Amino acid sequence: MSLMEELKLPNFAQFDAQKIPAQLEQQLVSSKQAIESLLQQTNLAYKQLVPPLEQIDDAIGELWGPLSHLHSVANSDEVREAYDACLPLVTEYSTWLSQNEMLYKALQTLADGEEFAQLNQAQQQDIQLQLRDFRLAGVNLSAKDKQTYASLKQQLAQLSAQFSNHLMDASDSWSMHFDDSKRLLGLPESALAQAQQLAQSKDQQGYMLNLDFACYFAVMSFAEDRDLRHSLYEAFNTRASDQGPDAGKYDNSQLMEELVAKRHALAQLVGFDNYADYSVASKMADSGDQVLAFLEDLAKQCKPLAEQEMAQLQTFASAQGGPQLAAWDVAYYSEKLRQDRYDLSQEALKPYFALPKVQAGLFAIVERLLGIQVEAVAGVSSWHDDVSFYRLNRNGKALGYFYFDLFAREQKRGGAWMNDCRGRQLLANGQEQLPVAYLVCNFAPPTADKPALLTHNDVVTLFHEFGHGLHHMLTNITVAGVSGINGVPWDAVELPSQMLENWAWQKESLMMFARHYETGEPLPEDLLQKMLAAKHFQSAMFMVRQLEFGLFDLRLHRYYEGASTTSVQEVLDQVRAQVAVLKAPHWNRFQHGFAHIFAGGYAAGYYSYMWADVLAADVFERFLADGIFNQQTGQAYWHRLLGQGGAKGAMDLFIDFMGREPDVAALIRSKGLGEVA
Repeated sequence: MSLMEELKLPNFAQFDAQKIPAQLEQQLVSSKQAIESLLQQTNLAYKQLVPPLEQIDDAIGELWGPLSHLHSVANSDEVREAYDACLPLVTEYSTWLSQNEMLYKALQTLADGEEFAQLNQAQQQDIQLQLRDFRLAGVNLSAKDKQTYASLKQQLAQLSAQFSNHLMDASDSWSMHFDDSKRLLGLPESALAQAQQLAQSKDQQGYMLNLDFACYFAVMSFAEDRDLRHSLYEAFNTRASDQGPDAGKYDNSQLMEELVAKRHALAQLVGFDNYADYSVASKMADSGDQVLAFLEDLAKQCKPLAEQEMAQLQTFASAQGGPQLAAWDVAYYSEKLRQDRYDLSQEALKPYFALPKVQAGLFAIVERLLGIQVEAVAGVSSWHDDVSFYRLNRNGKALGYFYFDLFAREQKRGGAWMNDCRGRQLLANGQEQLPVAYLVCNFAPPTADKPALLTHNDVVTLFHEFGHGLHHMLTNITVAGVSGINGVPWDAVELPSQMLENWAWQKESLMMFARHYETGEPLPEDLLQKMLAAKHFQSAMFMVRQLEFGLFDLRLHRYYEGASTTSVQEVLDQVRAQVAVLKAPHWNRFQHGFAHIFAGGYAAGYYSYMWADVLAADVFERFLADGIFNQQTGQAYWHRLLGQGGAKGAMDLFIDFMGREPDVAALIRSKGLGEVA
């Protein structure tokens, strides 16, 4: 048996998207029949009920999972057509399952019975979470209201998919071609090489810019031509909207309004005042009010500091003969101020962060910290030649596997993420299914004569996503519903990812991989010290930007009173008036590309990044006290927190590891902003 067969991996080399809708439809019919047959029995014991449900779910995932993944990383016409055909089927099945009263009663009987006390912690938690999710899905609604709920779920799924498609199409459709590099003055050599390579890939001479974030970031940070920066800023920040160069072509305006309205209707249908409270009901936070207080308290502390940073930037720009700062000037003059203040350019660091070295260093750090070895595995098919496959081992025993898909390209959505391909669980034959993860980034690819060179921000992103991967792959739990990232509250799931970012900043870990790609020389001490000194550069401005996103998301979903009263744009304008330190142009349509909340899982949950950042900063302070490579602390972190998945409440796991509740001041300290006022 090949490894692919053993792990039940998708055969992407022979994947035929067009066959999936019919296969999935048949599988869903079979799954319903199997569940209905199962529920003919009464007083089902745990082993008679939960493991069979896990196997049914796994069989569906073997068809839907790969297609859903390809929709994000290789979104061809065939994949999109198949995905659009399958989405209503999956949504209908999911709703049917979550509102199945017989199944709910079977689980409730199990929870109320004598056997429940004999189950282990993970099994008990899995059942309790399933019962909670049944209630959140309206299992006790009338038949008519259940129909309304099902209709809303279908519409929401389709609207989110349309939002994502519009954003990808808008991003892929825009480019700017140059016969020579005159207007590209200031761009680093690496960015010029990428622009040249992009033009060649389109059978053109000269240079081409597009809206991949690496290209956008390089232009905004380095291009001396202010009009060029304006053009890129406008194109990027009006994607899929009623403004900008492609105004109206892929407009997400109506989709956003409909998404918010239908989420509100769904929340009220199942007994919540608003979608924010509905969302928080399955998270670590207690209520929407608590989250709002958390965000507004941070905003109150950070905005005065951010205003000081912006004033310093304007003073610096004016001294350079620059203009009154507009949004497309901030990154450019910030980079100049960073160089002036710290004698450090982000571009100067890139030769020391060649992806192959960074990747090897990341693996070495994980081995030193957790005793885990990472090795490449050949012979596994993937969806693109750039994708590689790896195994995690401990003492020669496989613990999990992951795909690495790290470069930007067309038909791939922007950003970086981890998704699960397989979860850890016990199979019907008693064998253990090992976890498999998809780890995806969008770095600028290598050129003909250079490896992929990362910014330090890219390095942090890679560590972040690998932290998510470890959470999924190093789980010690074999109950599917709470293994890995399953069952983990959304506002705690970022803890392991944000925690691992810290090893991209510590001298001891940095020096394990920061070497010049040509000479092999380590990052010079003076550059390292400048980089560390600049770590908190404009951190208050970064914080208020994140708070803008979080407050916009929360208020949008918490205070909805109907489309006729307040539009999506008006909510964002109100939040910006409260927290922003630079007025955005009236045509800025950031929200039209805010896929986290309109096409991802972060609706009324974007605050999770800051909430989990408190947890991560606090946990890392223990590592700083014990030693960042203290193996005893590393093992405690793995087995008490990281490896427990959703088998216990997030606060319980935090206290198990830290011995106390979180200290909010740790977040402020980690950003270099002093103590909480």
